[in-house]
Amino acid sequence: MASNGPEKRDRSARDAAPLEDLYRRHAGWLARILAWRLRSTALDVDDIAQETWMRVARYSRSDAERHPKALLLQIAVNLARDHMRRNVVRGGLAQPLAESDAAALGTSLPDQHQALELKQAILALPPLYRDVFVLNRFTGLTYDEIASHVGVSVKTVEWRMSRALAMCAARLCD
Repeated sequence: MASNGPEKRDRSARDAAPLEDLYRRHAGWLARILAWRLRSTALDVDDIAQETWMRVARYSRSDAERHPKALLLQIAVNLARDHMRRNVVRGGLAQPLAESDAAALGTSLPDQHQALELKQAILALPPLYRDVFVLNRFTGLTYDEIASHVGVSVKTVEWRMSRALAMCAARLCD
């Protein structure tokens, strides 16, 4: 029986072509949307974008081409949430603003003591409240997006967020 080597390579090339086309059409858009939504370092954006493309490669051609931007965005948002959760669990939050970014916003960066107190207040929140708080304040997700992701109503997200803010405020006022 003859070897299937050349046939396998031809099939791999045919399977990769739609992904390459999808990449050419949407890579710039994905990078821009991630940079805008994450407001994070370029390295984080690049990592999440790369992982997004790796996961899209697992989808069938028809699934990937049906609604490519929706698929890309959903995968990227899920990866960003996972990334943020890992940072919180490891004891880190989002990347701090650069001095120039803070000045552009008309604010000054908190000193290290205030930043530590804020971090401790967030980490002290019960997980239900902390997840909602982090997803909204650090990944920029709307209450609707959080409700959909967590599987609760928007009212529940609003309630959890108000509780998280109250708990943080109480801890910071002490």
